[in-house]
Amino acid sequence: MPSWDRGSLQRPFLVGVAASLLLAHPGAVAASAAAAAAPPTQIQQRPSAEPLQLDAYILGPGDVLELQLLDPSAQALGGSLEILNDGTASLALIGSAQLSGLTLSQATQWLTLLYRRVLLRPELTLRVARLRPMQVSVLGEVQNPGLYSLSPSGEGSAVQGAPTTSPGLPTVVSAIQKAGGITLNADLRQVVLRRRLPGNEAEQKQLDLNLVELVRNGNQRQNPFLFDGDTILIARAATPPPDEVLELGAGNLSPQTITVNVIGEVRSPGRIPLRANTPLMDALLTAGGPDDWRADERGIQLIRVNRNGTVERRTFAVDYSQGVSTEKNPPLREGDTVLVSRSLYGKSVDILNQVILPIGQLLNIYVLYDNINNRF
Repeated sequence: MPSWDRGSLQRPFLVGVAASLLLAHPGAVAASAAAAAAPPTQIQQRPSAEPLQLDAYILGPGDVLELQLLDPSAQALGGSLEILNDGTASLALIGSAQLSGLTLSQATQWLTLLYRRVLLRPELTLRVARLRPMQVSVLGEVQNPGLYSLSPSGEGSAVQGAPTTSPGLPTVVSAIQKAGGITLNADLRQVVLRRRLPGNEAEQKQLDLNLVELVRNGNQRQNPFLFDGDTILIARAATPPPDEVLELGAGNLSPQTITVNVIGEVRSPGRIPLRANTPLMDALLTAGGPDDWRADERGIQLIRVNRNGTVERRTFAVDYSQGVSTEKNPPLREGDTVLVSRSLYGKSVDILNQVILPIGQLLNIYVLYDNINNRF
C-alpha cells in the first residue's frame, strides 16, 4: 500500500485573517450588539487545525459553498458563498472571511468562531455546492506535458485519438490521458504524485505510485483521485522492456493511434495512421512494403525529432521475422519518419534517366526541325 512521505511537514497550522464586524442582525441579542461595537477591522485567529487528513478537500477560489445557520432567527443570514480570487468569501454580519486553504471541517470551525461573536447560537452547517475546475500539472514522459484543467465530472479526459471520454472524478490515469498518454520512455514504476497540504504555506506531501501494478493486477490504490493543484511526474526509463512497452501501449495509458511518414522506395508512400507503438517492420508492410529492385532493404532509416529539438537518425535492415526490439525493430512514435533508401540499381536507373531523357528530347526536336525544313 502506498504511503505519503510527509518529510518535515508541520501538521497543525495557525493563520491570521482580517474580519470586519458589521451591524448586528435584529434577531441577535445584547452579546451581538457588543460584538458589533468592535473596531471595523479586527485581527482574529483561525481555530487550530484538526489532525492532518491526508486526502481532505482543500477549499480555493471558484468553490461555491452553501451556508446554513441552525438558529431559526438567523437562517436568513445563510445562503450561497463563492470564494473569490483572493480566497475570501462575503458573509452577513461578518464581512470578508478568508476560506482558501482550509478543509471543509476547518472552514466550519472558523465560521462558527466568527459567528460566535455576533450570535448567541452560532451553530452552522457548511457544504460544497459546486466544485471549482481542477488545475493539474502533468510532467515528464507524456506526449504533451503541461498544465491541464480537469472537470470535477471527468469530462474532457479522453486519450488523444480515442473516441470516448473517461467519466467520473479525475484520477491519475485520466490526467495522463488528458496529456496525450505516456511516451515509450515512460517508467510507470516511478510515478510521483505531489499534493499541497491545508494552509496558506506552500507545503506538499508526496506519494510514490506504481502504475504497472494498476495495469497488470488492477490495483486501484495506484490510481488515486486528484485534487486541485496536484502535480504528476512520470520518470524516464533507461531501457523499457519491449514486452512491457507493447502491453502498456495496448492499454489506455497511451494514445490509441499515431501518424508517421513513410517515404522513399515503398509502394504506397505518405502519412499513414497506425496503432500506438506499431513496430517499424509493420509500418513498412502497411505502406505496401519496399519496392522491388529500387529499395535498399538494408538502408531503412528512422528519423525522429526529440522533444529537445535534436534529430535522431538510425538505420535498420528489413527483417519481418524480428520481434519488437529497440535495436532491430523499434516501436514508432507520433511524427516519426521512415525513409526507405534507393538501392544501387535504383540509383543507376535514375542516373541513366537523367542522362538519356535530355538526349531524347533533343533528338525529338531535331526530327521535328528536319521535317519542317523538308516540307518548306
